[in-house]
Amino acid sequence: MALQRVAVIGAGAAGLCAARHILSRPNVFAPPVVFELSGNVGGTWCYDERTSTLDNEQPVLSSMYKNLKTNLPKEVMMFPDFPFDPELSSFLPHQDVLRYLEKYCHSHNIQPHIRFNTKVEHVKPVVPKTDGNKEKTSWEVISSDASSGQKTESFDAVFVCSGHYSDPHIPDIPGMDNFKGQVLHSHSYRYPEPFSGQSVVVLGAKASGLDISIELAKVGAQVTLSHGLPRLTFPLPSGISQSSPIMAVEEDGRIRFQDDSVSEAEVLLFCTGYNFTFPFLNAAELSLQIQDHLVTPLYRFMMPPAFPSLFFIGICKIICPFPNFHCQVQFALSVLDGSVSLPSRCQMEDEVKRDQQDKLDQGVQERHLLKLEKDQWEYCEILARTAGFKPLPPVIRSLYDEVWRQRRVHPQNYRKHNYRIISDSRWELINT
Repeated sequence: MALQRVAVIGAGAAGLCAARHILSRPNVFAPPVVFELSGNVGGTWCYDERTSTLDNEQPVLSSMYKNLKTNLPKEVMMFPDFPFDPELSSFLPHQDVLRYLEKYCHSHNIQPHIRFNTKVEHVKPVVPKTDGNKEKTSWEVISSDASSGQKTESFDAVFVCSGHYSDPHIPDIPGMDNFKGQVLHSHSYRYPEPFSGQSVVVLGAKASGLDISIELAKVGAQVTLSHGLPRLTFPLPSGISQSSPIMAVEEDGRIRFQDDSVSEAEVLLFCTGYNFTFPFLNAAELSLQIQDHLVTPLYRFMMPPAFPSLFFIGICKIICPFPNFHCQVQFALSVLDGSVSLPSRCQMEDEVKRDQQDKLDQGVQERHLLKLEKDQWEYCEILARTAGFKPLPPVIRSLYDEVWRQRRVHPQNYRKHNYRIISDSRWELINT
């Protein structure tokens, strides 16, 4: 039986995970071809002070800012089969995460299979390709690089591991053209010093909005944290005040909030998340809808039911990313090697519709249908049980939940804690 050829798009954490597990099954899969737009592994963990274009004229995809530290401890964040250096603190600067991914790449000999500075132009399903009495889709992948030009190749499966932190989402605010100051998205934020002494309205109070607001306050910016969440009750630094969401920008450039208060500002900084964008895919061709915050239908949050040899790895939000990739990749490979049998297309589509309708009935907004949060643990458990690989140890969830609790109590201090995993079910705090 011929070995299956798999294309992997992206050499960030998800793409490296896919390549590592493909290489671990040499009796079923040929070595992967990993397409990477930049010249490095690590994806969003590659810090670059540039915010527009790279030397090769491609856009800067990373949203990393200079002082970012992880908001999950390394004991939770790691790939389950590849721990971080135990000498490191639990909460890491982004440089340590990049070094970890480079070490992961080297340890599993992935780099020889990566085509750097290569852009995937188009991914197209080719059907049918007869396999006995069964139609089997193959994939035409068109890529290009500066040295050899455009190339077209055929694969049995494609893993989309290109991330979703590169296309900033800017909400539509009436009167934005009236604003007279600087407007930017956190994607283009690198460090706080240029904003010292300025009045800054930060839109959004999730992880990046809160972290950046604290950074700005430390250099003397006057920050208004504008958000629609319940009012934050933990202590914020002096220099940060909270407000309701922005309603509009007045003709004179002042900002009107939903509580009808009005304020002037020199900077508007959007910490409002990112859009899904896959310029190499034709959504209609795949019977998919690709919206700003939703890709649907995806069976098990991975596969279009019409083409279940295309896998989106890491598309879910509010998850423990590396362990999630670890589970998704192993499930996907089990689908490809035949050890997991999928329902029919119709059954998969119906299951996705039911699951989404259940969430909508519970009051979840459509734009949040890919947020897993507490559901991520059962999701990973189902993948492991179905595909027959070792599930995530319960200590991961236990420590993850504890860190989320600590973040809500004191967002400035929780990163001072260090943890140690004692067993599959126990962790301990080793110092503060």
